[in-house]
Amino acid sequence: MIEALDNTGLQLRSLVKPSGEMELSLRREAIPTPGDDEVVIRVQAAPINPSDLGLLFGPADLTTVRESGTSGESVLTARIPEAAMADLAGRVGEALPVGNEGAGVVISAGRSPEAQALLGKTVATLSGGMYAQYRCTKAAQCLALPESVSAVDGASCFVNPMTALCFLDVIKRDGHKALVHTAAASNLGQILLRVCQKDGVNLINVVRSQAQGDLLRSMGATYVFNTQSPTFAEDITRCLAETDATAVFDAISGGTLGSEILGCIEAAQASKLTSYTRYGSTTYKHLYIYGNLDTGPIVLERKKLGTSFGLSVFLLTNYLQMIGGEATARLQQRVLAELKTTFASHYSREISLTEVLRPDHVIAYTRRSTGEKYLIRPDMDLR
Repeated sequence: MIEALDNTGLQLRSLVKPSGEMELSLRREAIPTPGDDEVVIRVQAAPINPSDLGLLFGPADLTTVRESGTSGESVLTARIPEAAMADLAGRVGEALPVGNEGAGVVISAGRSPEAQALLGKTVATLSGGMYAQYRCTKAAQCLALPESVSAVDGASCFVNPMTALCFLDVIKRDGHKALVHTAAASNLGQILLRVCQKDGVNLINVVRSQAQGDLLRSMGATYVFNTQSPTFAEDITRCLAETDATAVFDAISGGTLGSEILGCIEAAQASKLTSYTRYGSTTYKHLYIYGNLDTGPIVLERKKLGTSFGLSVFLLTNYLQMIGGEATARLQQRVLAELKTTFASHYSREISLTEVLRPDHVIAYTRRSTGEKYLIRPDMDLR
């Protein structure tokens, strides 16, 4: 355990070096003085989400990870493929803070009433830079947690819960009756299942293994389909005809899975036509890409999709900006009310900031395996 130094704290940063390496390091930085509308949070918990891994390691080859330095001051480096360096040109030489969301206790606050109201309270925030012992952020970006909710309980109250609620908001706005979700056994997928069960929305879960399917069925999932099944296409098409699901939220991105599911929706809708038309069904279907588990090209098999379909990228922060503060606040209040039930997150392991840089932990939390969600506890490094 590292001795806390007066007025300083550790922060994890990710740096792309001109030499073609990704470097992760812990920097000891001065605890900032908050501005009038700001607060300083002593961070107690921050999850490692798939969206965080992109900034942590980007396209670096993790088989080349090596550790240097001493305990508490270790540095991780990994080679970046030469072909990927062009996409990272804007990051070269800039050590970026990491960690989209997290929670902790407000230890100092600016003079504004909004900031002072949070002093001493446990808050959650989606302000970034949360893989740190201390984080200064706007009071307006903080969500005060109920007294019964700990920082660990509230650490993941933004990304996955708000994404799940926004998925349902999207289908309502865009006129869809039901939705398909890939990588459905993920932490987000499990939350989405609970939300759909509570709200009475048909959810078609797509998984890649028997174990993942069994997990969702044990949670009461009605529709679960395994892409490894030889009858996957036929089975899901029957379900799509029954449920009239026309929205697909795809965490995979690359490859043909999104296109295959759109094609199955087209087949399901075309089967209901009473006469032949070479243009296919007029029912609109949409592929919303929100993840990047496969970094390869997105392949659309155009001839199977009919003439009424669309594709777009869903990004939570953009969507929240679009719907505005009032609508966002309503979603947040629902999350708070159901934080220990519908929106509860479960972690396979809690690690300290310094342990984030251990190569064995890197291998584990970058696997993105179902049921292996890591929680960083920066306060473990303080005493």
